[in-house]
Amino acid sequence: MSITDSLPLRGVSLSEIHAFDPPTKKIFSEEDAESWRDTQSYQDLNVFLRRLNEAVVGIHMPWSSESPSQAILSMIALIDTLDEWIDAIPPLDSPQRFGNLAFRHWGARLEEQSDLLLARLLPAEYSLLIPHIKPYFLTSFGSFVRMDYGTGHETSFAMFLLCLTLTRFFVPEVEEERELVLRVFVRYLRLCWRLQDVYRLEPAGSHGVWGLDDSHFLGYIFGSGQLRDQNEIGVSAVLHPPLPPTNIYFMLIMRIHEVKHGPFHEHSSQLYSIAVGVPTWAKVNSGLFKMYEAEVLGKRVVVQHIPLGGLLPWCDESPGGTTQARTEPSEDIVSSSSMSQAPWAQTAANRFGYHSINPNAPLPSWSTGLQSTMMLPRPRTVTAPSSSQDSMPPPLSSMRGHCRDPSDPTG
Repeated sequence: MSITDSLPLRGVSLSEIHAFDPPTKKIFSEEDAESWRDTQSYQDLNVFLRRLNEAVVGIHMPWSSESPSQAILSMIALIDTLDEWIDAIPPLDSPQRFGNLAFRHWGARLEEQSDLLLARLLPAEYSLLIPHIKPYFLTSFGSFVRMDYGTGHETSFAMFLLCLTLTRFFVPEVEEERELVLRVFVRYLRLCWRLQDVYRLEPAGSHGVWGLDDSHFLGYIFGSGQLRDQNEIGVSAVLHPPLPPTNIYFMLIMRIHEVKHGPFHEHSSQLYSIAVGVPTWAKVNSGLFKMYEAEVLGKRVVVQHIPLGGLLPWCDESPGGTTQARTEPSEDIVSSSSMSQAPWAQTAANRFGYHSINPNAPLPSWSTGLQSTMMLPRPRTVTAPSSSQDSMPPPLSSMRGHCRDPSDPTG
């Protein structure tokens, strides 16, 4: 039995769709964010991401299958169309401090044409699905009001793909899931990079120097999954750019070198600490799943904009109407660091088990003069502060089954 067989993903019949209400915002408080962890939708997302991760273990890039499905090709065509819109809607020349107002024009076109785009993507029998996936699609590329992009938008795209897989537009088999990561997700990443560069989008909810990445997270999970079961390429290889684009982790590291300047250990301290302190890619992969649950899915400010309900249920009970208590994954790794860190960084260190890095330590010779062979438009300059086991991820949380209804003032 394959690993993905032990992570079954439920299916939703198209005949059930008419009984669902379209998703709406459900997370308004810290209590709501905690309640989400007990829902079927949260479990679905966790299972889906772990299946995608397992599908790319040991697979390097460039990669292409002999016969991608029509669903995969249609999704790539949709993303290509969105990319072409950037050429048709150039940035405005007027001075703008945060973001470029042309991004709102791009977003307005997306909102106006989303029904048509999704109708072209889906077979006719899936037309009832459009109102249920449209909210995730529209929130996958950034906020058109704040003109920013972050991990919440990336999560919306993952949930968009999840909905299409639950209804079997995409088939939950290894070959198709591999396509979703190495073809669809990588194409999505490149579109988002271009949106960020051309329209100068701000990072949404960034942890700054203590964060893993200003805008992305899932690519590090999938990329470390690609490298997980091999020993030829060590975790510390990321400290020696330029890196070949043979996995998504390396692609994201090279992206950072394009948009940030200065010593890597200062502007990307978490990634640097992982590179020097985590011994294997298996531990990196496992630790990143834990961090994603805590720092993305577990943060109200990140997930409050994600709509829920209907196809991705907000509240539900376990089979038979009984409730089950959720079991937290055990923290089997404890940081031995005594250095003062941001609370967020201390939490991350506990998950990976790395020793904290002294930012005042002498700069290694390989960390100066970082350059990349990848050229992307309009790099942003970020000034860093000058301040002095495991091959499988931890077990999924089970569902307690009761969630607070945000419309009920009594909770």
